[in-house]
Amino acid sequence: MSTIRITKEFRFEAAHALKGYDGPCRNVHGHSYELAVTVSGLPGRDSGSPKYGMVMDFGDLKCIIKSNIIDIFDHALILHSLLKEENIIPPGEPFTNVVYVDYQPTSENILLDMVVRIQGVLPKGIKLHHLVLRETATSYAEWYASDQVD
Repeated sequence: MSTIRITKEFRFEAAHALKGYDGPCRNVHGHSYELAVTVSGLPGRDSGSPKYGMVMDFGDLKCIIKSNIIDIFDHALILHSLLKEENIIPPGEPFTNVVYVDYQPTSENILLDMVVRIQGVLPKGIKLHHLVLRETATSYAEWYASDQVD
């Protein structure tokens, strides 16, 4: 039996600011992010299973990504936790969905955060193959399992 890869794409809106950055991205700004999630595995061989022939049900993958990524980051303001200590964002309206992270919220670091969040909840036998996080129409970050060194 051959390993197969399947990919599901997602879209979400989020804002961020890069503390200490020497360009315009130091200011709060937003993106229409696109996330492509590719997993790999063997198609199910149990002809009595409703998932027969599937690596993974696309609907199940959608639920995993929605609850572990989209529900957290969609329409959020993503900031380094150091900015929380500076108290620059007043609590309450319009900042009711601020996600503080322990890293500079670049596309690269947000992508690495997503890798950890996804790998921890995939079903047995399903491996995260790669992620692509598109920040703009011409800029994106990629992560491949095969590039990782143990």
